[in-house]
Amino acid sequence: MNKEKIYILAIESSCDDTSVAILENDKVLSNVVANQDIHAKYGGVVPELASRAHQQNIVPVVQQALKQANIDKKDLSVIAFTRGPGLMGSLLVGTSFAKSMALALKIPLIAVNHMQAHILAHFIDSESQQKPEFPFICLTISGGHTQLIKVADYFSMEILGETTDDAVGEAFDKSAKLLGLPYPGGPLIDKYAQLGNPRAFDFPNPKTKKELDFSFSGLKTAILYFIQRHEKENPNFIKENLLDICASIQFTIINILMKKLKKAVQQTNIKKVAIAGGVSANSGIRNALKESEKKDKWEIYIPDFEYTTDNAAMIGIVGHHKYLKSDFDSSSISAKARMQI
Repeated sequence: MNKEKIYILAIESSCDDTSVAILENDKVLSNVVANQDIHAKYGGVVPELASRAHQQNIVPVVQQALKQANIDKKDLSVIAFTRGPGLMGSLLVGTSFAKSMALALKIPLIAVNHMQAHILAHFIDSESQQKPEFPFICLTISGGHTQLIKVADYFSMEILGETTDDAVGEAFDKSAKLLGLPYPGGPLIDKYAQLGNPRAFDFPNPKTKKELDFSFSGLKTAILYFIQRHEKENPNFIKENLLDICASIQFTIINILMKKLKKAVQQTNIKKVAIAGGVSANSGIRNALKESEKKDKWEIYIPDFEYTTDNAAMIGIVGHHKYLKSDFDSSSISAKARMQI
């Protein structure tokens, strides 16, 4: 028996990337992302500029996604969109567009939790990535979030630990800023870290009240004082030691993540481990997980690079599983800047 073909148009606009994807069931036909370069000169995302850019980008990105997928809008079964969490102005653009399009086409509407979408990106049908079996532990690491999640089912998720202050992506980007690197600096730290000595400099491992929670603000402050102290003695300190500083920062952050992850595995006795979110593109964390796969006999699940950063394909896969349950939303639904899993 042929399974029903569900065509999903998915919209992601939680931060500074406007993305639209078309999925046929759990298979991605197109996944278009329009980046916003304007934020680089400000050293971070400017919310007002982000929402304006979304307004400019969304129509051409939708058109491009439909064209690449070779799908007519009349063939669509459902519209899925990011409801939150994220920047309110950015979310409003995607939400209002999705609601209008669903209404015009007289098709169902599905609101998606951005953080659930990062996790469920593992279930996109792709030859190059494996789908994890339930239950599994997911380390969700991005510019806005750092969480350890126990995933029992597609929509049954429990937060085991989370950051009490900065997210890991912020820790990378803010450390890069202290080193004078352009925004976003996290990928540059990763690039330079591969050429440096990870044990050249010692940075602290911040303590938290709850065993599985994270904290990165103390580390950022320690790096600031470290740089100020050394630059007093040698104004060229950063330039002369950039590779080693980046390697030492990356080593410390990955050590913090892996220690907590190992504790979560011990406490739950679940050895299936996945990563999700933009920072899961980091080569250091990927290598550390592959080491644990050999050493600790973990089963490791790493998403394709294109599904790690904010993208609409991950919104579409949540839309697919919600569609199968007929879990639709009314046009009165509104965006939410803060949402739990």
